[in-house]
Amino acid sequence: MDQPSIRVWDPLVRLFHWSLAASFAVAWLTADAWEDLHRWAGYAAAALIVFRLVWGLVGPRYARFRQFVRRPGATAAYLAAMLQGREPRHLGHNPAGAAMIVALLAVLGVTALTGWLYTTDAFWGAEWVEETHEAAASLMLLLVIGHIAGVTLASLRHRENLASAMLTGRKRAPSPADII
Repeated sequence: MDQPSIRVWDPLVRLFHWSLAASFAVAWLTADAWEDLHRWAGYAAAALIVFRLVWGLVGPRYARFRQFVRRPGATAAYLAAMLQGREPRHLGHNPAGAAMIVALLAVLGVTALTGWLYTTDAFWGAEWVEETHEAAASLMLLLVIGHIAGVTLASLRHRENLASAMLTGRKRAPSPADII
């Protein structure tokens, strides 16, 4: 018997998520091989970040930053509860996931900005721009791995497939102990 579910992630959040993942993957894989595609994937990522920042202010409930971004102390408390295996289930993003979203958007933003700067006359050949771009891209890959690990851990702990939820938009209906 299937458990009841509710819609959490709107279509634009889901499209953003998978499009950003694809643009980063394309940019990463074409970095040294296909300059034009690499550049366009970076532009796509930058445009997606701008969209998400706007959607985080005006989108539906679970898309809004004010719904899920928490203060550092609340995030630290959530992580401590997670280490003890007693973190609450959140219907939207949990505080650790929210911190990861902020980090991913910031680091990919730096990656896109420095990539673009490197194509301008003012910064063409500037070693610090290239080094910052490469360092941010490497950090981004580490964050993506951490994001996937966090999604896997939360999926196992709360017995729900979060990757599937980001495809369908639906999550298990909340119980009284869940944070909605």
